[in-house]
Amino acid sequence: MTILENHSLKRLNTFGIDAWCRYFAEVSSVEQLKYLLGKYPPAEYQHLILGGGSNILFTGNFEGLVVKISNKGVWVTFENEHEVVVKAAAGEEWDKFVEHCVSEGWSGLENLSLIPGQVGSSPIQNIGAYGVELKDIFECLEAYDKTSQEIKTFVKSECRFEYRSSIFKNEARGRYVILTVSFRLKKVNHCLRLEYEAVSSVLKKMGKSKPSIADVREAVCSIRRAKLPDPAVVHNAGSFFKNPVIDSQTYQELSQKHKGLVAFLENKNYKLSAGWLIEKAGWKGYREGDAGIHPLHALVLVNYGKATGMEILNLSDRIKRSVLQQFGVDLEGEVNIH
Repeated sequence: MTILENHSLKRLNTFGIDAWCRYFAEVSSVEQLKYLLGKYPPAEYQHLILGGGSNILFTGNFEGLVVKISNKGVWVTFENEHEVVVKAAAGEEWDKFVEHCVSEGWSGLENLSLIPGQVGSSPIQNIGAYGVELKDIFECLEAYDKTSQEIKTFVKSECRFEYRSSIFKNEARGRYVILTVSFRLKKVNHCLRLEYEAVSSVLKKMGKSKPSIADVREAVCSIRRAKLPDPAVVHNAGSFFKNPVIDSQTYQELSQKHKGLVAFLENKNYKLSAGWLIEKAGWKGYREGDAGIHPLHALVLVNYGKATGMEILNLSDRIKRSVLQQFGVDLEGEVNIH
């Protein structure tokens, strides 16, 4: 393991922000992690645990230690004729892991195809797409506790999953380093989630009246490639804001004022489309210097080249104020700001 000083993070975040960190190291084992955190203890140094860098915005240099998680491995820990529990190392690329599970005939992850990032980051954000959230197929995870210096296993109830959130994003933020994540997947009787019109529409065009899990993955990948910019081509971190959730009364009031309001009923509340709100507020395709909003998806803020993190953040603040003024809805950021 090599410890680097004054290291550039530009290639390690999908926004392509040219930030630097004081110390940097890439770890592939618990032993390396323990050594590193012992050398740079939390009481004396700021720590940032970095996965794929696909959900982070650097607004300046990081005056501490950045740890890139790069452990690898996929294991089956339980299996019967109906289901399988599969464990993946935190450093595994998320979509390659999903592709592996689909190729094995294990269902549950296919709607989460092509989401950027690593396995270890997935429970922090409780990632979700097209009617599925990570918590739906989550079994447990193993994490290194920087306080007790022990490895702890978290079951679903302990993770306190909520919409795009978990205990690791809130009260336990910064305390744990996720090492592995386990998922319980179906081998037979696949319950495919096809309620999203975009997915069912693509499957229909594919001529798949009885789609397989591989068909669903193909459809989801097709949708994401069509509407979301590739970070390798246009720097971005995917959806910058969460879809706001409002109660039924507020929804009724808003829908009367704003024709065509896009919303989805969810547990007696309504989840609004943040992208629709931003577009109707006039921001879709807006650009100021190298900071902008993607012309095909208003929920995606982009760095066209040399935008700084503060320029991206300031733009996001202006969007929030605009949506709040026009719709009375407060947008909450999904991207981690550092």
